[in-house]
Amino acid sequence: MAFDVENYKEFIRFLAEHPEWRSELRQLLLMDELVELREAIRGLTEAQARTEERVGRLEEAVARLAEAQARTEERVGRVEEQLAALAEAQRRTEERVEALAEAQRQAAEQIRDLAETVKGLTDTVSGLKGRVLEFSFGNKAGAYFGPLLQKLRIVAPYTLADALQARLSREEFKDVLLLDLLVCGQLREHPEAPEIWLAIEVSAVVDRVDVERARRRAALLNRAGYRAIPVVAGERATRGAEDEARAHKVIMVEDGHLSLWDEALRAWGVKPESTPN
Repeated sequence: MAFDVENYKEFIRFLAEHPEWRSELRQLLLMDELVELREAIRGLTEAQARTEERVGRLEEAVARLAEAQARTEERVGRVEEQLAALAEAQRRTEERVEALAEAQRQAAEQIRDLAETVKGLTDTVSGLKGRVLEFSFGNKAGAYFGPLLQKLRIVAPYTLADALQARLSREEFKDVLLLDLLVCGQLREHPEAPEIWLAIEVSAVVDRVDVERARRRAALLNRAGYRAIPVVAGERATRGAEDEARAHKVIMVEDGHLSLWDEALRAWGVKPESTPN
């Protein structure tokens, strides 16, 4: 039958008089919504469970990260301690290196001072040895040159001062006076020839400087009017001195052995080229 307004009003009145009908009607009317609501709640509950599960896993991951971070910080702490120890060891090493460098510098200075002292002693000994050799050659001049010269005598260069000063400059005159030994005599092979002068430089070890010095001073004596020949004498000679003496015809007396005599006489105009040795 048709349901009109009067029926509706009557229905409302019945519901007001019977509360239990209202509860049944409410359940009937809300059945679908309740079902949907329960489904929604169940879905939310499941989602919440999944969320809580994920949050749990996340918390576990965060806990693991925190533990890893703690271990990392611990390792970093140990590394920092090791770096500090290395820095301290480096500082001590640098201090030791600086101390070693200073000790080395002092040792180098001591060695340099010792070298200078040794050089000074060597020069002193060499000078003393040279003086002894000069004295020895002066005493043995007759033994070295007596077989070649007669009327042999040793002359002090300063005794020729008047003749030297007249023909030489002041510096050249002083240079000749520094001759180690000056020997004068006549050639035994040519007693009629004018006397000759031997400008002798004496050194324990004859070198190029000695050869050049003998040549220069012999040349000055020749300019002053004395027929002079350069001579170098010593216990031994350097290879350079031997080459220089041979090239410039300078007489050598090495360890008592005389050489280049005839070559020097001819080269310095004392013995004619035609004269046999």
